[in-house]
Formats: sequence, C-alpha cells, structure tokens
Amino acid sequence: MLLLFIKERFAWIGFFAFIMVLLNVLFSLDVGLNSVSIWYVNVSLLVSFALFFVWRFIAEVGKLNDFLGNMDSHLDEAHKSSLSLSPFQEVGFRKMEDVFHEKNMELNQAKVQLQEYSDELLAWVHEVKGPLTTINLMLDHVEDLSTRRKLENEWLRLHLLVDQQLHQTRLTSIEKDNYLTEIELKPIVYKEIRAMQAWCIEKGIGFEIDELTEKVMTDGKWLAFIVRQILSNAIKYSSANSEVTIFTELDPAGATLLHIKDMGIGIPSEDLPRIFQKSYTGNVGRESTQSTGMGLYLSYNVAQKIGIRINVQSNVGEGSLFTLRFPLQNEYVKLTGR
Repeated sequence: MLLLFIKERFAWIGFFAFIMVLLNVLFSLDVGLNSVSIWYVNVSLLVSFALFFVWRFIAEVGKLNDFLGNMDSHLDEAHKSSLSLSPFQEVGFRKMEDVFHEKNMELNQAKVQLQEYSDELLAWVHEVKGPLTTINLMLDHVEDLSTRRKLENEWLRLHLLVDQQLHQTRLTSIEKDNYLTEIELKPIVYKEIRAMQAWCIEKGIGFEIDELTEKVMTDGKWLAFIVRQILSNAIKYSSANSEVTIFTELDPAGATLLHIKDMGIGIPSEDLPRIFQKSYTGNVGRESTQSTGMGLYLSYNVAQKIGIRINVQSNVGEGSLFTLRFPLQNEYVKLTGR
C-alpha cells in the first residue's frame, strides 16, 4: 500500500525536489544568503515534507480502508456522511455511487435472465424425457436383435446427454436439492450398471464387483449421477471384451473408498491435472466426437458440494482408477452444520 501511495504521488515528490534544487541554487548564487546555513534549510524542508507525507498517507489510507470495509452497506447515506469527504472527494464518491448503481441494475437483470433461461432449459429437459421414455418402450417391439441393440445404444447416448444437461442446470441450486443420509452403495452401483447394459453387451464389457455392503453418508441421487459419469467414461474408453472392476476399502482415517477401475486406454500424465476442468477433452477427446468434456467436470463439482473427494490414477495403455472418498461422521457434521 505504501509503495503504491508513493508511486501515485510522484508529482508531489518531483515538485518538492525541484524546490529543493532551486533553493540550493539561489543560496549558492546570492551572496546575501551566505550567512544562512543551507544544510539547516534543507533538513528543515525534508523533515517538514516527510511529516506532511506521512500525515497524508495515514489520513487517505484510513479513509480508503473505511470505505472498502463498508462496501456491503451499498453506499447508503448514513455511511457517506461518516466518511467526512472533502467537496472534491464527494464529487468522485457520488460518481462512483452512480456507476455502482448502474452496474447493480445490469447485474440484477442478468441474474433474472439467467434464472429464466435456467427454468426454460429445465422445462425443456423434462419435456424431452417424455419422448425418450416412449422410444425406450418402443424398442422392445423391434424384432431384429442387431438393429435393436444399435438403437438402444443410440438411445442411451441421448439419454445420458439429456441427463447430464438436467444435472448441469440443477447444479447451481444443489444446496436446495440435496439430502445427505446413510445409504448403501450396492443398489446405486447396480442400478447404473443395468442402465448401461446394452452398451456393455455391444462392447463386450464385463464387471467384477465387490460385495459393496458398506453404507456411506451422502446424497443418493447425486451420488448416482457421479457414478453414472465415471462408468460411462470407463465403458466409452475401454477396449472391447475388457473388464471394469468395482470395489471398496477403508482408508487409514476410516473413511470408505469406492474404486472404479477400467482396463481402457488410460489418461496421459499431462492431461491428468486438467480432466476436471470444464469442457476439457484432452488428447483422447480430440480423437472422439462423443467427448464433451462436461461429465467429469460436473461430477467433480457435485462431489465437492456433497463432501465427496475424487482422485484419479492412470497410465496410458493400462486403464484408469477413479476413487470416491466419502466423508466421515465428523466431516458430515461440518458439511451440514448439524
């Protein structure tokens, strides 16, 4: 703060230096001033200027801190009167207030428009889910097995994209749309696997699943979404006739860990730090038109909101291991405030 203050007052310092030089020149040229000590004058001026500089620094920085510390009051009249501004500062302050008010209005309008767009998008997603359900029922009447499998796979891709958009829209209000409770992992994992059965059959993907009898503290609906995104990535990037392993264990602190391991193409080391970034598809995604880069981004954000930690280990050509760490009881209390 001090360095910035000095930088802003270079004009003061320059003018004072000019006066000092001018006085010293006058003292050296005017013999009538030989009886006056030039060093006495220089020291007096330097001390006076330093005291003035310190006084202005304390006064102006104090007012600035008072102003910034009360920004949340929206620059109300009571606060303005307490600042004791000079007339010149008051003009700048009122201009700043006008700018704040204008930007506040624009921000509020943008929030309203965003909320309206979110509501319309949510309504559209719900409308689309109706025809999707009907199409899924109609697929049972397709007699040609090969054709039906292909249609089921395309339906599943469309269903996952719509589901992803639904949860992306709800993510902004997840605090109002979650209920943390004790649930068993097995039903959630098995339900998500069954939903992708047609895709797994087409690629010849099998599953080796642990007993999954552990109970964890989380939100079942949002956990299902996270598992769905990780499983879809595991199936998408696994080679044909490979296997996905799902198992649990306890970490040293006693927290439950859910592991989902595939034997797919793996993730390059340079991509690993960025796989949870929005729309990041990496080197693998550029080779696939099916990759949107949103699944892991949404999963990571949802996990953070409900207290789950996601870790990834991967080597190219050896597959990937996604680990979900569920919160302990004390972490759950901190998360919910109860």
